[in-house]
Amino acid sequence: MSVRIILSVLGGILLGYYFSPEYILTNTDIIIDIGLCILLFFVGIDIGKNKEVLSRIKKMGFKILLIPLMIIIGSITGSMLAGLIIDLPINESGAVGAGLGWYTLSAMMLANYSSELSTLAFLTNVVREIIALITIPLIAKYIGDLESIAPAGATAMDTALPMISRSTNPKTAIISFITGVILSTSVPILVPIIINI
Repeated sequence: MSVRIILSVLGGILLGYYFSPEYILTNTDIIIDIGLCILLFFVGIDIGKNKEVLSRIKKMGFKILLIPLMIIIGSITGSMLAGLIIDLPINESGAVGAGLGWYTLSAMMLANYSSELSTLAFLTNVVREIIALITIPLIAKYIGDLESIAPAGATAMDTALPMISRSTNPKTAIISFITGVILSTSVPILVPIIINI
């Protein structure tokens, strides 16, 4: 599956570089939204056909909140450590990590602070999403289902959800969606707090 993803991305890059029809470029957001909605619709069908999954999630209770909490701690700590290596101030590198994979929002929020940091946040979170889509099946197979949610970050509720659903099971897909919602809600809170430290 990861080979197909890589080939799809490379195919898109080549198509965009050599052949860029104006009607596709002006409607890219709409096309992506339609494709994403179709994918999520089929993920929903897969989740809905497993009646016992929701009751099992309910039994987990507040323990389910540990997953997004650990992803937040890991993402911000990891980006701060990377910031030390590339000599970036700790608040700036932490704010990039606090984007949690939501590249459009984190880049926009940091644009007023610095255009360079905004660009770094955008690129970092785009690369995170690409790496997540490639590694989710491998993590699910060799490490564990719940662990496969972590690389997706905020995209665990949308663009990465079909991959997580396909690589794991309906229970993990629901946990992934909940995790993605919590992480997406956290981004607009965490980025301004960390950048202003």
